[in-house]
Amino acid sequence: MSSKGRPESEYRSAQHEGTPVSTPANPALAPADRLRVTLPDAQPVLRVVPMPADVNQHGDIFGGWIMSQADIAGGVLAARKARGRVATVAVNSFTFKEPVLVGDVVSFFGEVLRVGRTSLTVSIEVYAQRNPDDLVTVKVTEASLTYVAVGADRRPRPIAG
Repeated sequence: MSSKGRPESEYRSAQHEGTPVSTPANPALAPADRLRVTLPDAQPVLRVVPMPADVNQHGDIFGGWIMSQADIAGGVLAARKARGRVATVAVNSFTFKEPVLVGDVVSFFGEVLRVGRTSLTVSIEVYAQRNPDDLVTVKVTEASLTYVAVGADRRPRPIAG
């Protein structure tokens, strides 16, 4: 049970509904069963450290900041595959699994899942590494985004094979 009397299974799904989340100043709200994971055996598309200006009213990193960074990472992969300019056309799914804290080293890993005639879908997994003295890695977000390849006229164009 969390300190709000919710079962741990409800804790993660309620985070986006304004339920207090864990912060270094309030560790009692952290899930007791948080699993440590390892980073994927691949190069991250993007790695960044969030700063105090990126927090929400609860002191955790604002979800919109994470979404924007995931879109940047997805756009990098999509532009490489499309060999040129792309535009985001859909956020198919976005799941916040754990809060991101100021000072975490946040790594964005991705892969192209599907390539169509003018669009492609990218999967992004986001991990946070914290506590350098006893390094902890947690998976914080999963997302799926769709991009469309566009030409100089900003109209859809075919993706070269």
